Amino acid sequence: MEADLRRAVNATLMPGFTGPVLPDWLARELADGLGSVCLFGTNIVEPTQLRALTAAIHAANPNALIATDEEGGDVTRLHHREGSPYPSMAYLGHLDDEGTTGQVGHGIGAELRAAGIDLDLAPDADVNANPRNPVIGVRSFGTDPNLVGRHVAAYTRGLQAAGVAACAKHFPGHGDTSADSHRELPTITVDAATLAARELVPFRAAVAAGTLAVMTSHIVVPALDPDLPATLSSQVLGLLREELGFTGAIVSDALDMAGASAGRGIPEAAVLALAAGVDLLCIGTDNSAAELAEIRAHVLQAVTEGRLPESRLRDAAARVAALAEGVAALRRSGPVVPVPTPAPLSPEGFWLRHPIRPVRAPVFLRLGSAANIAAGETVWGVGDHLTSELDRWLPGATCVDVHDEAALSAVLDTHADRPLVVQGRDLARVPFLADATAMVLQRRPDAVVVDLGWPELPGTVDIATYGSGRGAATCLIRLLAEGTR
Repeated sequence: MEADLRRAVNATLMPGFTGPVLPDWLARELADGLGSVCLFGTNIVEPTQLRALTAAIHAANPNALIATDEEGGDVTRLHHREGSPYPSMAYLGHLDDEGTTGQVGHGIGAELRAAGIDLDLAPDADVNANPRNPVIGVRSFGTDPNLVGRHVAAYTRGLQAAGVAACAKHFPGHGDTSADSHRELPTITVDAATLAARELVPFRAAVAAGTLAVMTSHIVVPALDPDLPATLSSQVLGLLREELGFTGAIVSDALDMAGASAGRGIPEAAVLALAAGVDLLCIGTDNSAAELAEIRAHVLQAVTEGRLPESRLRDAAARVAALAEGVAALRRSGPVVPVPTPAPLSPEGFWLRHPIRPVRAPVFLRLGSAANIAAGETVWGVGDHLTSELDRWLPGATCVDVHDEAALSAVLDTHADRPLVVQGRDLARVPFLADATAMVLQRRPDAVVVDLGWPELPGTVDIATYGSGRGAATCLIRLLAEGTR
C-alpha cells in the first residue's frame, strides 16, 4: 500500500530539468510512475534531438505526459532559437478570423505531436483588461471577453484535432493584473459579477470546446477567496468544477513561482494545491531528485496527518491518468497529420496609424526590451537573425541594439541620414522605452515607431504588430519594403 500511495503522489508531479538529454534520476522517477515532464527551451536544440528526448521519456514511462508551453508568437519552446513562425494570440485576436486561429492551433498541434509532445500549456484564456499587464500582454487574444472566448475555442479545437491536449490558462483569469506572479502575488480586486462577465467567459468557451486541461493562476481574487491564491483555493477551483462544469485535469502553474510558494515553500504549496483540487503539479524548470523526494515526503506526511485526504490524492492521480488516455483517444480518432508549413502573416493583423510608405535601406533601431519570465530569452523583433529576409526585402538595412540613452544618442548621430525604424516591446509600459521613444521622435520625427508588444493606442506608435516572433518580424519587413497597398 505504501508503494502504491507513493506512485499516486508521483502521478501528480510534473517537474522540469536542464539539458537536452534525459537525466538518469528523471528516468528512474518516470519508471516509478511520474505523471508528467515539462520541457523548456534548455531541453530543445533541434528536431532530431527533441524526438530522441521525448522517445526516451516515453520509453521510461509510456503513460507519462510530455508538456510544454508552445503558444505561438513570443512564447515558444520549439522555436526559441530562431523565433516562432506562428503569430501571437493578440495578433490572432486583432485579425479576428476564427478559421485562421484554428489553423494556427492545428499547425502547432501537428508540430508538437511530431516532436512527441502530448500536452500544450495553451491557449491563454486571459482577458488582458490591464494594458500595463507585465506578464500577459500579447499572449492574450484581446480585451473583449466574447472575442477571447471565440478564439480560445477555435485554438483549442484546432490543437486537439491534431492530437495534442489543450490546457486553457490561467484560471480564473490573469489579465487584470499589474504584477507578475513569477515574482510576487497579484490581487484582482473585481466583484463576482465582473469576474463572471469578463474573466470566466473564455474559460466557459474552453470547457465547451472540450479542453482536456485547465491551468490555474497564482493570483488572489478576494471576491472568491480573500486569503489564498487560486492555485491553493478550493473555493476558486470549486467554481471551475461546479459552475463551469469542467471534469478534466486541473494543472497548476509552476509552484516555484513566488505567487505560489513564497513564504511556504514548494512542498507545502504542493500539499495545499492538491487539497484545493489541483491534479497535476507543475513544479518548475530545473528540478532534481532531491527536490521531488522532499515534495513526495511532505505530501505523504500530509496524508498521514489528515491534512490531505487520501481519496483526493488518488482522485488527482486518476485524473492525470484520464488526461493521458484523453490524448490517446484524440490520436485514435484521427490520422497523423503532416506538419504544415506555417502561412506567412498578413499585415491585416497589424494596427497601422496611417498608410505606410516603402522604405529603402533603413536602420532598425531595437530598443532593449526585457522578456517576461514566461517567454524567456528568445530572439525577437527585426535583428541580425533575420539577415536573409532583410537581404531579400530590404537590402542595405542595418540592425542596431541600444540599451541606454547615451547609446541611443550616438546611434541617432551616426545614422542621421538614414530612414529609421524604431522597435520595442510594450513601449508605453516600460519607462526606458517610453523615454527613448520620445527622444527619438524629438530628433527624428520622421522615424517609424513599431510596438512589438501590447500597444497603448493611438499614442506615438505607427505600427503595432501584436508580437515579436519571427512570423511578425518577417511580415513587418515585407510591409516596410512594399508599403501599404
